[in-house]
Amino acid sequence: MGSAAGLFYSANDSEKQTLYRRITPSDEQFEEQQDRWNALADHLIADLRARSDYPIRTWLQGSYKTATQIRPVRLSEEFDIDLGVYFRWQGKPQDGRHGPKTLKNFVQESLDAYANANTTEVERVSEPRERCARIQFKSSFHIDVPAYHLDAERDARRLATESGTWEGSDPKAIYVWFRDCFDDLARAKVRRQVKYMKAWAALKFGLNDGRPSSILLTVLVADAAGALGSSNLAADDDTLCGILEHIVERLEEDAEVFNPVDSSENLVRMTDTQVATFIERLKSFLDVARRATAKTEEMAAADIWQESFEHLFPMPDITEALVKAAAQLPVRYIPPEIKVSAVSRTNIAGRFSGVNRIGPIPKDCDISFEITNPLSLPANSQILWTVRNEGREAENINDLGHVAGRGLIAHERSAYRGTHYMDCVVKIGGATVAVRRIPVTITGQEMPRRNPLRQPEWVKLRGRR
Repeated sequence: MGSAAGLFYSANDSEKQTLYRRITPSDEQFEEQQDRWNALADHLIADLRARSDYPIRTWLQGSYKTATQIRPVRLSEEFDIDLGVYFRWQGKPQDGRHGPKTLKNFVQESLDAYANANTTEVERVSEPRERCARIQFKSSFHIDVPAYHLDAERDARRLATESGTWEGSDPKAIYVWFRDCFDDLARAKVRRQVKYMKAWAALKFGLNDGRPSSILLTVLVADAAGALGSSNLAADDDTLCGILEHIVERLEEDAEVFNPVDSSENLVRMTDTQVATFIERLKSFLDVARRATAKTEEMAAADIWQESFEHLFPMPDITEALVKAAAQLPVRYIPPEIKVSAVSRTNIAGRFSGVNRIGPIPKDCDISFEITNPLSLPANSQILWTVRNEGREAENINDLGHVAGRGLIAHERSAYRGTHYMDCVVKIGGATVAVRRIPVTITGQEMPRRNPLRQPEWVKLRGRR
């Protein structure tokens, strides 16, 4: 078992700060998404039937359907939900009264009507996209709505495109493929691995920087897990290392990855330069995984894993870990001493200070962290600061932290109720020699759930579709 396995996932303690917990949407976020798509689906079923004179079905698809959705890793990004709408008539797509462009227009008009009737919740409806329409909500997520023809008798579906063609696309088939690849126990492990890969990709690639698609990562991980075999899907850190080895070997041999339910579709939708970058970054990720799984101490392994997962990766009890680690170092290093000062932006009398901790302090304070014993630190040392936020308020706003800078001083702001941490790490030649974890306790009224959906109680009782 890998030494950092407990920091990836905890089966017995859902409240423990693990990588899995930190990248998984909160119960409140799942509830809000469910409320939104339930209400939107009800509207689309009625409205599109009236517009098209055909019966309508809706079906959730994508990462929400396969339970591999992750939270946005940056405040500027959003949750993405895919809600397919299916215009039902018997026969081929060409046998219907409407062409693909008309169906796309129906969906766009229907979303506009929903947005106009729900201005407190909806941010806007985007311009038509080639394969879907998009409605953005004010609470950091959007719903993509692709339109399909469905012949239920043949269980056959085709996607309507903005360019006026019918495109082969079967989201149900890919879901069934993923579901049937593994038994329940193995599938749960593979889902976690998909989420780890997606979190890594979101951190290391911008949205328009050749980021590998969710379906590509899902297929790569599932194929690698299948090659490893269910009996070798053990501790999550060791399993991730094994999966990365398989993926790198596969892509270096052949960079094409075909859809497992449509062998004509290459899921690698990147330029040659982007493919090369993807493989190189995967190799760096594999190097991190190999170095981390070779460590016998949890702290040492966690320190390496955060090279790939940054602020999303939790740190163990640093005090206990450093006592163990210090005994193995050839030189005893003195940890940094941190002076912490906070000044309220809204109250001139609001000034606070502490050493190696601060709080309770109110929200909306400017906070300074300054090392007061720089001469005690080793020569040529690098000092890195990382914010790790915890608690419901930070989770629901998708702000779990960030890399806060380098040097003797760091600056931050208090924003969320709870106890959060500024981690100050001292490195020499890439190796961590000293760490100081500074708790920052923040009080104040918790921000309410944004734009709560006012619906009858019976709506909230429905499960995922």
